[in-house]
Amino acid sequence: MGWVMMSERELNRVGVLAQVDDGRLSVDNAANMLDLTRRQLFRLLKRYRQDGAAAIRHKSRGRTPNNQIHLAKRDYALTVIKEQYPDFGPTLVAEMLAEHHGFKVSRETLRKWMVEDGIWLSRKQRRTFHQPRLRRECFGELIQIDGSDHRWFEDRAGPCTLLVFIDDATSTLMELRFVKSESTFSYFEALESYLLAHGRPVAFYSDKHTVFRVAKEDAKGGAGMTQFGRALNQLNVEILCANSSQAKGRVERANRTLQDRLVKELRLAGISDMEAGNVYLQGFKERFNAQFAKAPAKPDNLHRALNVEPDRLDDVLCWRDTRYVGKQLTFSYDRKRIMLEESDTTRGLVGKYVDTYAFVDGRFEVRSKGRSLPYKIFDMDQRVTHAAITDNKRLGAVLEQIKEMQDKALPKYPVRTNSEKMGYKPNGKTPGHPSGSRAKKKIVQVAE
Repeated sequence: MGWVMMSERELNRVGVLAQVDDGRLSVDNAANMLDLTRRQLFRLLKRYRQDGAAAIRHKSRGRTPNNQIHLAKRDYALTVIKEQYPDFGPTLVAEMLAEHHGFKVSRETLRKWMVEDGIWLSRKQRRTFHQPRLRRECFGELIQIDGSDHRWFEDRAGPCTLLVFIDDATSTLMELRFVKSESTFSYFEALESYLLAHGRPVAFYSDKHTVFRVAKEDAKGGAGMTQFGRALNQLNVEILCANSSQAKGRVERANRTLQDRLVKELRLAGISDMEAGNVYLQGFKERFNAQFAKAPAKPDNLHRALNVEPDRLDDVLCWRDTRYVGKQLTFSYDRKRIMLEESDTTRGLVGKYVDTYAFVDGRFEVRSKGRSLPYKIFDMDQRVTHAAITDNKRLGAVLEQIKEMQDKALPKYPVRTNSEKMGYKPNGKTPGHPSGSRAKKKIVQVAE
């Protein structure tokens, strides 16, 4: 039994001591092998000869540790955790117990207790797995889209965003475009290029960016769709949003590859701006697809012809809204006051709604029953609104716009101090320090 309960280190010591006792091993060699002094080795050898191998076992084996926490304290801590901190982690629970209950115990001890009691799951138990999803079978069935914000031109230019459209069935890069940021209009530009080149796919697969999905479920306008979603609805194309980045792993992996290969190719080509980069992307896309594109499981191409005339595509890929016309034939739009020119047609629009169209190229139209209406714009000092909610992916572009506006803005009315308003002019003398004869008289008076 003594041999069974020994550790590997203790068994090794017994074997060496047995060789020393039989005369097969010298004391010096044994001390070196066990990393002990001669004095300690003789002590172990004496115990071994008197009580046998069992004497080499550690004396504290089987005894209660001096620092063991009583089971009652353990039960008390677990009871408090279950009643007051059931969803707290071990680190925070340790802080709460010490602060509010005067019970100090290490977080690792708490972690062990909570895992044993089933209150807390270990890191291994909390680990989630994302099973790979099989590719779609047909080309044009599902197109994954995403924007990758990166320093594509390294230090030669500021960061920008690359919009990536990739076919799920073949990993073919369908559309690449450098833009300032992910916005509705930038996606409209990329979508128009895609539709004219390939036609309409069955569906697009994106993340939960506000370009694709209405964040508020109780939003009043838009029929539960964003402007991008409204445009796809008119084109009879579905938009699906992934619940995680792993779900659209095809485009995420393509982004990582492009951030490596494309950045280096742009450097070798000496390209340092988005305009030249977009020209270069066409050839890069062809080379990339020739090397990395896969054959689809089925040969069918599910792209469809456009359901609108190409010259009418601008009316679909635009920001459309409705505005209420007031008694003065005016309405507000984007911090501007739009004034309709008075005519027989516009007089009848008071108290009614008109349609507004903001196009990608900057044009703006007001229409009623399909007819374009003439108007004038009164700009109410347009600027980025204070405390405006800005998406993280558009933060860089918004800050650039703010910098440009601040550089252009000049104070309309220079700020003057009260002294300047009263006509005060400095005489060059330092206030509070008399000079000349006045100073000498004051010094004499103080001395007297």
